Amino acid sequence: MSQSQQQPALSKCPGCEEPPAAGDLFCGACGYDLSAVPARPGDRPTMALTVPPAAPEAAGAEAVRWPAAAETDSSDVPAPVHRPSDLPGTDSGGRPLAEQEQVQEQVQEPGTPGTPVGSAPVGSAPGPGPEPLGAPEPSAGAVRHDDRADPDAAEHSGDFALAAPDPRTAEHAAAAATAPTAGGKVCVACRSGRVDPDGYCENCGHAQPRERDHMEQELDAVAAVSDRGLRHHRNEDSFAVSSTALPDGSPAVVAIVCDGVSSASRPDEASAAAANAANESLLESLPRGTHPQQAMHEAIVAASEAVNALAQEPAGAMEHDAHRHQNAPACTLVGAVMAGELLIVGWVGDSRVYWVPQDRSRPTARLTEDDSWAAQMVAAGLMNEAEAYADERAHAITGWLGADAYELEPHTAAFKPDRPGLVIVCTDGLWNYAESAEEMAAAVPADAQEHPLRGAQVLVGHALDGGGHDNVTVALLPFAVRPQGAGSACETV
Repeated sequence: MSQSQQQPALSKCPGCEEPPAAGDLFCGACGYDLSAVPARPGDRPTMALTVPPAAPEAAGAEAVRWPAAAETDSSDVPAPVHRPSDLPGTDSGGRPLAEQEQVQEQVQEPGTPGTPVGSAPVGSAPGPGPEPLGAPEPSAGAVRHDDRADPDAAEHSGDFALAAPDPRTAEHAAAAATAPTAGGKVCVACRSGRVDPDGYCENCGHAQPRERDHMEQELDAVAAVSDRGLRHHRNEDSFAVSSTALPDGSPAVVAIVCDGVSSASRPDEASAAAANAANESLLESLPRGTHPQQAMHEAIVAASEAVNALAQEPAGAMEHDAHRHQNAPACTLVGAVMAGELLIVGWVGDSRVYWVPQDRSRPTARLTEDDSWAAQMVAAGLMNEAEAYADERAHAITGWLGADAYELEPHTAAFKPDRPGLVIVCTDGLWNYAESAEEMAAAVPADAQEHPLRGAQVLVGHALDGGGHDNVTVALLPFAVRPQGAGSACETV
């Protein structure tokens, strides 16, 4: 037997919520089809809800009555806040809280005010009975109360003691515990750990960048950049740039670049000692009126003596570099001095100086000759330059600074450019990726004359983009000349 389902009467229109008139099939306000009301869903089984019986009130306990909040007075002072301690209460056993506090006080022995509640004095055996009801569990550290302004007043403030550290200060306390002592280095990764002498963070183990991994310096007329490269574990190059004045008051600009010999001991120390010694020698001799070419020669000799002195240090000084052969520290050196209208260059080894004129249509030039196996083969006519530098022995140097050098032969040369240009002083970490003068000029940005630091950064980037197999160091000296007639002079020693 079929059974029809009666359409429920609507009290309001589902579309506009206006009450429809009796018998209307469409809403008179919005035209909603009132006959399209969906049928009521089928009945669902009724789920019985079991309500737990109310817990019997403790004997003698009264219902808790909250005190009425005080009204604000004429000065609109807010009503005071009521705390839980303002009301009587009972514990889980049905006893008043006041009675419970008396039980806790009885547990503490007289004369031991510092004994925590519910714990026995040090050295005593635990009692046979159970701990008093409500006694807190002993904790390893002191319990902090939320009332930080007056911790002693927490007992009477109604606040609860916190057995765990305050999460608002736990993070800062942990950072403070691992923070380096005064004067120590902070880890660049976690910014909280102390850096040990080996260069690693004691907190997160992150290897720290060395100070010499990337160095930049810019003066008014010279800029230099040095980078560790992409393959070496440290930077064994070093540089020094400075400026001084000649006796007549004209400026003199100095750039020294040194490359440590990786097969020797402590090459990073050798290059730093040579660069500093040569720079100091030039800053001392140029203001005295020494000819710049003679001053460059003396600076190379001073640098050689500084590197030789490293070999005389006790063996203990080389313990940190035990993985290298214990031969004498060694490095190469190349330098340039702009004084008056002269450009003086000096070198020992295979680092180079290039000349790039401001007018790129003019020819460029390499101003130094390498002390290397390849250069000797070319000079002797045994190989052409392409064949010599393609040989695996090409970069074996035949001249260097160090106690085991065969004989010190400083090379110096003096030039008098007749046009403005850029002097590039660099290690083989750069010129390996721009060997010829034309390739080097193509790598120099067009605005390097006006922005030498940016130009040096671009050249270092050129070497890194090429592979960065070696340390990279370059110094740029913009050379400006007064207008004069055509022609140039060159004197080489």
